[in-house]
Amino acid sequence: MHYKLFIPGPIEVSDKTYKAMTTPVFGHRSKDFVELYQSVQPGLQQLFQTKDPVFISTSSAWGVMEGAVRNLVHKKVLNVCSGAFSDKWYDVSKRCGKQAEALQYEWGEPVRPEDIRERLKTGEFDVVTLIHNETSTGTMNPLAGIMAVLREFPDVISVVDTVSSFTAVPIPKDALGIDVVLTGSQKALAMPPGMALFSVSERALKRAESMPDRGYYFDFLEFLKNHEKGMTPSTPVIPLIFGLRSKLEDIFAEGLEQRFARHEKLNGMVHSWIDRHGLETLPPRQFASKSLSCVRNLHDWDIGKLNKLLRESHNCVIDGGYGKLKGKTFRISNMGDETEATIGGLLEALDRVIEKL
Repeated sequence: MHYKLFIPGPIEVSDKTYKAMTTPVFGHRSKDFVELYQSVQPGLQQLFQTKDPVFISTSSAWGVMEGAVRNLVHKKVLNVCSGAFSDKWYDVSKRCGKQAEALQYEWGEPVRPEDIRERLKTGEFDVVTLIHNETSTGTMNPLAGIMAVLREFPDVISVVDTVSSFTAVPIPKDALGIDVVLTGSQKALAMPPGMALFSVSERALKRAESMPDRGYYFDFLEFLKNHEKGMTPSTPVIPLIFGLRSKLEDIFAEGLEQRFARHEKLNGMVHSWIDRHGLETLPPRQFASKSLSCVRNLHDWDIGKLNKLLRESHNCVIDGGYGKLKGKTFRISNMGDETEATIGGLLEALDRVIEKL
């Protein structure tokens, strides 16, 4: 039985997107595929706000996150860590055999750009990784301020994960000077899991040329070589690309500015509910995510029971907290295709089940 997902990914997928994914497939080295691949490029470049190509990877975003380390880190990588996923990036860097250092923050604490400046002044690093919107903690890091610092260090390549912020807030890749922006299909894009999108600057591609051990599957130069022919290096997930084309239609029909404003409004509805119940977001409110809310469980609600009641009586679920925050926090997503009606309905359902805890 289907129940509605208000978790921070995978999130709810529209019937229109699912229907698009049932389009019959064809050979991925055919003219038909080249046509499909090239048809999504203008929209993707507009979403990424870049003149650079946007590559399509049959993987989760983690594949590209690991690939970026393999393609770009020659000296040492500074992994900016402020939650479960950014912490894991540090672990992945070490597993790839790279020299790595964690710039560590408490979960829910926003990144301070001046801390990055102090570490980069040492000259030890040639790559910085950052998660813009740390999904595990609901913290949106100050991307513009961080990129202003990174522009002071022209030899340092920036890699930014935008999995849960992409299309929820503006992320102007070229204007900010980001070298690699990556995202996945299953969060703010409101598609099923299994596809990653990423865009790479010319200077990052130049760095990749000097890396002898970048592998094959996530080799940035293989992506570029195939992109120029309207293809992908390996077998692509064709149904998801059809879904992506449909989703791009939806996004531009709504309008990007309207999409950003909708996320802001829905997020505000959740924050009003949080305030009304005497709760708090985990990060300071000015750094709270616009696409999800990570809420401190100050009333010690039984989130497992709450979700059971939500699913049984209202056919939906929220998230019970991630990793070491499980039970201490809960998370509510407002990303993707949600509306005032759907978020309002969820908040009313939460009010009803809270009375039964």
